[in-house]
Amino acid sequence: LGRVSTWGDEEKVTEYLGRVDRLAARRAGEVELVEALPDDVTRALDLGCGDGRLLSLVLDARPAATAAVGLDRSAPMLEHARGRFAGDARVQVVDHDMTQPLPPLGQFDAVVSGFAIHHLAHDRKRSLFAEIRALLRPGGVFANLEVVACATPELHEEFNRRIGRPGGDPEDILAGVEEQLAWMRDAGLEHVDCNWRWRGFAVLVGAAPS
Repeated sequence: LGRVSTWGDEEKVTEYLGRVDRLAARRAGEVELVEALPDDVTRALDLGCGDGRLLSLVLDARPAATAAVGLDRSAPMLEHARGRFAGDARVQVVDHDMTQPLPPLGQFDAVVSGFAIHHLAHDRKRSLFAEIRALLRPGGVFANLEVVACATPELHEEFNRRIGRPGGDPEDILAGVEEQLAWMRDAGLEHVDCNWRWRGFAVLVGAAPS
């Protein structure tokens, strides 16, 4: 990436979780993400799982799931996630840097991500989408609640102000919605669409061929 991640900083993680957890738009996006998933989910994967909030919502909405994996590289986030899922034998929390190819994980009915992939270089986003496609069972769904580029710098500045981070985050590497939907199609996903958007938040969804 050519950038140094600060997500190992406990202070940054604490500030982020406290700020973002309060955002009504985040909660609305999470509802739309879960709604996009198949009715029957046996195995779920969360890329950049953070404190495990999104994966927990998926498991609550699809209680028949028998296995779930959460990947993250931030030590403080991993600690939060492992605490959240302590005692839940279905869930495995894995330390993994998504700038590197995904490890062998098996097949999944649902792959989700929340506010994580936008930290990757565009070339890595594209290769990751192909890896996700390979992990999905036929008819499986990839749903990504993501930070996306607004149409103009002025609109993005207003978005940043509304989510409580004026000036933005220097670690963001943002792409627009249409650009990312095209990359998802190039990776072999079908029925690709932006199911929901609020300013710089969007839910991008695609499915593996049945």
